[in-house]
Amino acid sequence: MARSPSGESVLTRVVRILDAFGPDTPVLTVSAISRRAALPVATTARLVREMIGHGLLARDGRRRVRIGTRMWELAERASPVLGLRQAALQYMGDLHAVVGHSTQLGVLDGDEVLFVERLTAPGAVVNITRIGGRLPLHASSGGLVLLAHAPAEVQERIVRVPLTVLTTQTIGDERALRTELAEIRRRGFAFCPGHIHPDATGIAVPVRQNGEVVAALGLVVPNDDTAWPLHRPLQLAGLALSRALCADPVTIDFREGQAD
Repeated sequence: MARSPSGESVLTRVVRILDAFGPDTPVLTVSAISRRAALPVATTARLVREMIGHGLLARDGRRRVRIGTRMWELAERASPVLGLRQAALQYMGDLHAVVGHSTQLGVLDGDEVLFVERLTAPGAVVNITRIGGRLPLHASSGGLVLLAHAPAEVQERIVRVPLTVLTTQTIGDERALRTELAEIRRRGFAFCPGHIHPDATGIAVPVRQNGEVVAALGLVVPNDDTAWPLHRPLQLAGLALSRALCADPVTIDFREGQAD
């Protein structure tokens, strides 16, 4: 595989170009991709042109660049979370119909929670998560659930690093985080009023497959007195989804290939 003078392979540079796009930056100019990928403009333009030819990227009417439909097709065809998402949608839809605000599904990926599905509606309380978006494990309800049930080495790595504080309610120190993780394991859910946004409360429960926590099912609801009782229907949905995953032998093991 051809390499640049710096020793990087073409594949590495292509991945850096793809990484330039995010939930909040779905469309970019070539120069913006160049800056984000830390690649020369000429190199970026050449690779972008080739990727467009293969359908991995596409241009809009203003010649800006976005992810191509073929990339979406390939990702959907081989998605390691496809079975999980399909199983979860029924329960997420039921929750959404009852609560009227956002429901979401997250998995542990490296040191972050990766959101793989989300349902919302006009008028729902503010929710910054997006499908394919990520948040720090310590800051979100889903992330805290996943961290509370993660291997000990993952927990130790997270609690010992400086914790990013998003609001005055975000957990910001090691002792408070350890206490919260123990409380989540004891009561069976995370309750996070104002941790991401002052107007919103995140609630999340573990989703298990054969006894192991593999995902977090969550709600984002208004930060008021109506939030706390909603952990009950959420727990019931989490238990039902867990039973469905255990009963379905064809569910894909989406943890295979997960980042270390």
